[in-house]
Amino acid sequence: MNLLSHMGQFSILMARTFKKPEKMKIFYRQLMFEIDSLGIGSLGIIAIISFFMGAVITIQTASNIDSALIPAYTVGFTVRQSMILEFAPTIIALILAGKVGSNIASEIGTMRVSEQIDALEIMGINSASYLILPKITAAMLINPFLVIISMFIGMAGGYLVSWGTGMIPTSEYIYGLEYDFKVFSVYYAVIKTIFFAFIITAVPSYYGYFTKGGSLAVGAASTKAVVASSIIILIINYILTQLLLV
Repeated sequence: MNLLSHMGQFSILMARTFKKPEKMKIFYRQLMFEIDSLGIGSLGIIAIISFFMGAVITIQTASNIDSALIPAYTVGFTVRQSMILEFAPTIIALILAGKVGSNIASEIGTMRVSEQIDALEIMGINSASYLILPKITAAMLINPFLVIISMFIGMAGGYLVSWGTGMIPTSEYIYGLEYDFKVFSVYYAVIKTIFFAFIITAVPSYYGYFTKGGSLAVGAASTKAVVASSIIILIINYILTQLLLV
């Protein structure tokens, strides 16, 4: 019953959120700010995580190839498929759910408990659209680019490991990256990323918007937002994989 209540409240909030902004100039300014804050501001941690994911996949794959029947280019192929299909879109989404999601929930939650949202409503402003819509739009626009960058950095990390350790020839690694490449794999990752971007921003916004209490309640809402976002991302990941790849 509690789940149905949350779903109902969330649906009502999203209906208010996706109404046309009252002033497009203000919306555009907020959108640019959120793209910088939520997207570009996360580029550093995404680059570090992606690099080491690619490096670790390369080492693990190369060290577990014991049979001479398995070609060396399998390492590059494995890194490419792992980064594009799963690690870049899903792991990065989970990382952003923690970093971005907690920030959104605490920001909106603080505005709720300090009555700033009430003040916006009194002035006749649709607070849901004003606060939440730029965040959702920004994430859905910028996150696909972040994930594509993550793919390239992950594969570059694998290349540097293969070059630095000599575990496999770099020519074989590059051949594996190119072997049997399908553009649909990138489309699949981008589709997942857009869904995940919505979850990463909408779910924490919901928990922050309906925060009740003081500063402790803001912290609790932030924690719940991260947990809920992560679980929903994993569920949606399974559903989209089933629909798009099977």
